Amino acid sequence: MTSPSTPHRTADTAAEARKVAFGAFVGTALEWYDFFLYGTAASLVFNRVFFVTDNPVASTMAAFASFGVGFAARPVGAVIFGRMGDKVGRKKTLIITVIMIGVATALIGLLPSYVTIGVAAPILLTLLRLVQGLAVGGEWGGAVTLAIEHAPPEQRGRFGVMPQIGSPVGTLLSSGAFLAVGLLPQEDFMSWGWRLPFLAAIPLLAIALYLRVKIEESPLFEVMLKEEELAKTPVRDVFSLTRRELLIGAGSTLLGVGGFYLVTTFAIAYGTGTLGLPRSLLLGATLAAAAVEIVILIAFGRAVERFGAGRVTLLGGVLSALVAIPAFLMLDTRNPAMVVLAIVIAVALLSIPYAASGVLLTSLFPANLRYSGVALASNIGAVVSGFVPFAATWAYAATGNSSMGPATLLILLSLVTAGSGFLASRRRDATAEELSGTTPSGSPRRHA
Repeated sequence: MTSPSTPHRTADTAAEARKVAFGAFVGTALEWYDFFLYGTAASLVFNRVFFVTDNPVASTMAAFASFGVGFAARPVGAVIFGRMGDKVGRKKTLIITVIMIGVATALIGLLPSYVTIGVAAPILLTLLRLVQGLAVGGEWGGAVTLAIEHAPPEQRGRFGVMPQIGSPVGTLLSSGAFLAVGLLPQEDFMSWGWRLPFLAAIPLLAIALYLRVKIEESPLFEVMLKEEELAKTPVRDVFSLTRRELLIGAGSTLLGVGGFYLVTTFAIAYGTGTLGLPRSLLLGATLAAAAVEIVILIAFGRAVERFGAGRVTLLGGVLSALVAIPAFLMLDTRNPAMVVLAIVIAVALLSIPYAASGVLLTSLFPANLRYSGVALASNIGAVVSGFVPFAATWAYAATGNSSMGPATLLILLSLVTAGSGFLASRRRDATAEELSGTTPSGSPRRHA
């Protein structure tokens, strides 16, 4: 069986593409709000409420380990929902994922503490984090696939970046929520205030679900369904036929995801716990960085259309490697302006390859394997990324309590992503025909 050679449906107007991209953006923003919320709480709350030990460093590492569990679950979610997205439909699958993560997040806000129910508290928290991870494992890959398959061929960069913009918006919402409840007295914040941002997932879920139900299914998927050209075993085919593409895709995501958590989640814990900086300063810096990231994503989403996703990814990786050490030296000054500037610059540069992720990953896989391929590639990278705050904490201790440990880790992530962007650019950046399921010559690409 071959992947469909039917060209991108011309009836998809730019207005329809914008509607789909906006729906994908809103749903993804909720997903990332919920997912990032856990990261912030792991830095500020969970080590004291759920993972209670006599050693503060051990408690923080335990909280970050539970944070990493969500990332470990993401490839499993990619397998489950990737297969569903390639066989049942992009839209139906995305409705399921958004419901799962919204409900799991609200339940975290209702979870009793370690003092109340003992060891059951961290166990239940970790299980809910697992559900979050499964849902996110199928979310981003489907959202970006749906957005790009609806987009006009010459504008895939700008439409493909819309789900990525959900990431900084989710950061703004989650950090803003914690910044607001952080104004409460410390006792109130630790007892009930931190729960409010998690419970806010309920109304946000209602909005995202409404918008997601209204969007249209991918026209390309409808063509494949009608012509019976769906892959019978998409996940197995991805591993057997596109292994190289899978590795390139996974490597290209490491900086945008793992690097982001290093300079936000780890930096919050490092700044408040080690440097003695105010919690509000670090959260404020994260908010500023997220606002700048939105601008970077929009600008480099357009740049992808001109220069190609591989070259943009390479550029972002190299620039991030160059600023890793200076950024941590700025953080160590404890000067508020320098601290904010360090986090803003680091996030801005690592957002460059993130802007290219949608087009780069969707270009690697044929249409009938695309949801599975994109989901698996991004989430294999996420397994490593999820444990970056834990690894950064270890690297800090292993280097004699030096910030050069986590700085070196950021350099490594940057270089892996830069190398992946180079390989992707050598392979070639996506053409309109390739993203419609065919090779540039017009012949169908065989998937089995």
